[in-house]
Amino acid sequence: MQRNRAASRVEIGRYEEERVIAAAKACRAELDADVSVGFVFVTADFGAHLPEFLELIRVYGRVPLLLGCSGSGLIGTALEEEEEPGFSLLLLSLPRTKLTACEISQHQVEESTGPGFWHMETGVTEPDAWLVFAHPARLAVDQWLRQWDEAYARIPTVGGLASGGEAADEIFLLRDGGQVERADALALALEGGVRVTPIVSQGCRPIGEPLTITGARQNLVLTLASRPAYEVLDTVFRSLDRREQERATGNLFAGLAVSEYLEDFKRGDFLIRNILGADPSTGVVAIGAQPRIGQTLQYQLRDRDTADEDLRELCHHVYEVEFTRPFAHLLFSCTGRGRGLFRIPHHDAGILAEVFGPRPSAGFFCNGEIGPVGPRTFLHGYTASAALLCEP
Repeated sequence: MQRNRAASRVEIGRYEEERVIAAAKACRAELDADVSVGFVFVTADFGAHLPEFLELIRVYGRVPLLLGCSGSGLIGTALEEEEEPGFSLLLLSLPRTKLTACEISQHQVEESTGPGFWHMETGVTEPDAWLVFAHPARLAVDQWLRQWDEAYARIPTVGGLASGGEAADEIFLLRDGGQVERADALALALEGGVRVTPIVSQGCRPIGEPLTITGARQNLVLTLASRPAYEVLDTVFRSLDRREQERATGNLFAGLAVSEYLEDFKRGDFLIRNILGADPSTGVVAIGAQPRIGQTLQYQLRDRDTADEDLRELCHHVYEVEFTRPFAHLLFSCTGRGRGLFRIPHHDAGILAEVFGPRPSAGFFCNGEIGPVGPRTFLHGYTASAALLCEP
């Protein structure tokens, strides 16, 4: 039986034809099999050379299907490059997998009439997984993902929002031979022959107690267990020791339980959302979500130690408990992570390589990360979202 294969390269430096050709040839030679799909992520510096760059990858890598986007930083095997120009390339040979690439637009999101609409638009009804890349300024991602989850319930959807330069035209999606002008997102369906195991590390730990939301309006939490939400937040903050209080400044978040049927809530059971504001005079806390009365909320603390521990625990659980052995992976890490958070280079990519071995890998630093928490798919921030590609 033919097995899945992967090869990857990260090339640092401005666009040079010889460097691109050498990387594509090296990946193709290492793969030593027919390429099924390639993923490529580039810094904004490559924007002026996209047609020739992508054509060189396709020709010399013999890539029939190529997808990717711009990124403010690049990720490879045990490597994260956040400042220099370059590209990250992953080639996959998936001989038993059906691949279907789709372009998604905001117009489709607005026109959607339900799951059947998306099945018809994509031509895909029951894939094993989706890999997705979206433009942060052109697509209402939260709205799209709600519809997507209805159409593809409990099917892993993993990816990220393109990033790049400061101007809108320095952020772009890539497909095959050029920049995708009309699509607001790209989605790749995988059917058969490969299993995608998602890892979503939100990097927070619960503080205080999980409490039921007893008052809410739009994105405002009014009361928790009949107490003003601000009062609970203030009590939780005061319960931290001095060192934790110093670390908590600017790093407190709201965690909304993804299931109300758990008896013991722990890290990973919450969807993490920003605290946008808190008013001691009214007791109201504004968050980056639409809380519901009856939903459980627990405040959360994020810092580099917690973010490190969270990703390590998730990876070790997948490796040691679920016995997952990926042959390759894609990693999408927030621009707010990296050196700025961890004070060391190559953190997230390094942990994946440490736990799973130095597997072929590609990825980029995102404007938002996409991945499942519980049964639903969400857009995240400050998160590392990985798609581990495994034998079925």
